[in-house]
Amino acid sequence: MLPLELTPRLPSGSHSIATEIPLPDWWKTIEDDPAFQQAANYGLAGAYGLIAVVALAQLSRIQMRVPEYGWTTQKVFHLFNCLVCALRCGIFVFRPQVETLDPPILRMLLLDLPGLLFFTTYTLLVLFWAEIYHQARGLPTGSLRPIFVGMNVTVVFIQAALWTLSWLSGTEQMADMAFLFSEAFLALISLLAAVGFVVYGGRLYLMLHRFPIESRGRRKKLKEVGLVTTICAGCFTIRAVLIVLSATDRSDLEIDLLGHPLLNILYYTIVEIIPAASVLYILRKLPPKRAEQDGYQQIPSSA
Repeated sequence: MLPLELTPRLPSGSHSIATEIPLPDWWKTIEDDPAFQQAANYGLAGAYGLIAVVALAQLSRIQMRVPEYGWTTQKVFHLFNCLVCALRCGIFVFRPQVETLDPPILRMLLLDLPGLLFFTTYTLLVLFWAEIYHQARGLPTGSLRPIFVGMNVTVVFIQAALWTLSWLSGTEQMADMAFLFSEAFLALISLLAAVGFVVYGGRLYLMLHRFPIESRGRRKKLKEVGLVTTICAGCFTIRAVLIVLSATDRSDLEIDLLGHPLLNILYYTIVEIIPAASVLYILRKLPPKRAEQDGYQQIPSSA
């Protein structure tokens, strides 16, 4: 199951999706090893736990640096990053127990919630860049946040509807339909996130590139925006492609099955762990301290 998948697994013999992608025998041998399955879960849990600790440390450093600013976009981003990775860590540690939860909708909720938060966390960067671009161009920004909130509420609402359809499906045909709808929806929102990064990351990059004053800070910001745009647009595009591949061959390519540890390692490393770690490193710079005395620093007296 992909991080946002909403439907229960079909039996391995189901032929609702006709295409089957052949995998080498050594791949299947590794995935059938119970020891490797357990090691894979603990390894992914460790990676996510480390990123969660780093995100929490960065949030704490920012709060100590500028406590008077309240919950800025930067602080919320690091908070959500920490929550996403902490949830993933806990789920992978207790992955066999999560699989046996009853009713099944609880299992779907736990497995899908980190993916929902990941989508919200990184589209928050798109919102931040959109606000900067609109302010720099003198364009209105009042509608950007309502659009962001409305988009995320709509995603959650549709997810909840698909969860319910999946839970209540009494036939294999209805389960197949819920699965295909969820995969199409997840591929679509992943591509929309990628487009958002390309559009506003690209606009901000071009705006900074055309800025007439050359400085070290401008070059660093150009590099930062270019790297984050490339990484995030790439990870969401790859996510969409892998969702489609998962729908074409559920027996061998379905993500988040206990019996697919190697696939889980590759998937989560490419679309979440590497992007999250990279963006945390790129955005590691702390905001400047607020100047004392209403923005003015005291001028030292001459000797």
